[in-house]
Amino acid sequence: MASNPPLLTLSHISKTFYGVPALRGVSLSLEAGSIHGLIGHNGAGKSTLINILGGIYPADSGDVTLAGTRVTIDSPRAAQALGIEIVHQDRLLAPTLTVAESLLLGEEPRFSGLPLLHRRRMRHEARLAIQTHFAMELDPDRLIADLSVAEQQVVQITRALRRSPRILVFDEPTAALARHEATSLFTAVQALRQRGLAILYVSHYLDEIIELCQQVTVLRDGRDVAQHTVSQVHVRQLIAAMVGEMPQAGIKRTPQATGKTLLQVQDLSAAGRFQSLSFSAREGEILGITGLLGSGGKALLRALFGLEHGLSGTLNLKGRTFLPRSPRDAVARGIAFVPEDRRVNGIALDLSVRENLVVTILDTLARHGVIDKRREVARVTENIAALKIRTPGIEAPVRQLSGGNQQKVVLAKWLNTGASLYLLDEPTVGVDIAAKAEIYRELEQLAADGALVIIFSTDLPELQAITDRILVLARGELVRTLNTPDTDHHEILAWASGGNVRQTVAGEGGSAAGSLA
Repeated sequence: MASNPPLLTLSHISKTFYGVPALRGVSLSLEAGSIHGLIGHNGAGKSTLINILGGIYPADSGDVTLAGTRVTIDSPRAAQALGIEIVHQDRLLAPTLTVAESLLLGEEPRFSGLPLLHRRRMRHEARLAIQTHFAMELDPDRLIADLSVAEQQVVQITRALRRSPRILVFDEPTAALARHEATSLFTAVQALRQRGLAILYVSHYLDEIIELCQQVTVLRDGRDVAQHTVSQVHVRQLIAAMVGEMPQAGIKRTPQATGKTLLQVQDLSAAGRFQSLSFSAREGEILGITGLLGSGGKALLRALFGLEHGLSGTLNLKGRTFLPRSPRDAVARGIAFVPEDRRVNGIALDLSVRENLVVTILDTLARHGVIDKRREVARVTENIAALKIRTPGIEAPVRQLSGGNQQKVVLAKWLNTGASLYLLDEPTVGVDIAAKAEIYRELEQLAADGALVIIFSTDLPELQAITDRILVLARGELVRTLNTPDTDHHEILAWASGGNVRQTVAGEGGSAAGSLA
């Protein structure tokens, strides 16, 4: 059967930010009544392409053609006027507005000749719109802040559909949804396709792409490296196109003998973030955790440090069972945490290197309530030497240090506590190669000294370089535990992206992509 002519065509779209190419000649076409998948690693260029289509960024070069006519999209208003609506990953809804107010924002019905809002009519139109598009009841007077994530998604999509778009773009729509909520969304997306909309569906989850889409484009490093008819492509091919040739990490962890079990996690759950996670880890082990957006990996790390509320299940650390209720509680039990956003949560930028390094151990440096300056300086000097922190001096404000050296300061301040469990969230983001190697060596030493190190990272070469095992999470569930020496980035990504579903190559039976060797 011949395909329909494209409703929208993007041709050779390029975009550069501050001299760094984000898109390099990307092309794709959308057909009416079809769902086109767009996939790629973080940083591949998906968000930039969406923002160009939505009029948020102008393209540096390339053409956009709508129904055979070249068009200019220079603002979000221009995109909407052309019938293009974006359902963004971040729900752009004011929490203090009601459902009705959010749906009709800027289009509120008023009493004839008066500036007063027609509240009854607003409620009626909001209720009718949600019933029409989702066949569900949602109280138009409920506040956005009181809605579930799935209900907020319904409001955001309904708001877009009220403008009768021809083209609808979904940006990671299921990232924060539970499995049953995602299933309901799929039904709605398929219904929109049947109504003739052209849909661009952006997702990390390959099982969603296989289930929903007819065509798929793969972006890597700002280029469209592959385009396929979904019914004729295997998950393995998509994964290979996404990852390409992965760079080799500078070091490779040598398998180490581990000690006794240090941490046991049993049926740990946090509503809306992860559920029923169970695993154990040993002294001297470096354990990796990975997963895509919304996988629950970051939330798990935060939960172990007492930063997540509503926990159930049990933790057993060094033979003591508990649930951490606060960071203070976690620190008292010998847990340290290095957050991803060091500038916001990890360091005090305007305090000195010295002050940042000793903030976790002031009580141990004090005698009769007074800091022992000699011991303080000795400890700070030792930290700087051990991690090769490059600083003008111990009194220099941390703000003056490079990103890599700031991260070393965050790590060193926790090393001072002598913790038994170290939690690190994306520990080398924004860090140069030399600083990475020094951080890796320090983590190796921590493990050699008998500590347990747990790292959440989306950097696959990093996980392969430094860890003993890798826990892979998807949609809040632990889907696979991998022995690092026995796996590769294709298998890790297959499990993280839902690629372990069975999928059939045209004309032959497929196997579970998650079983990739």
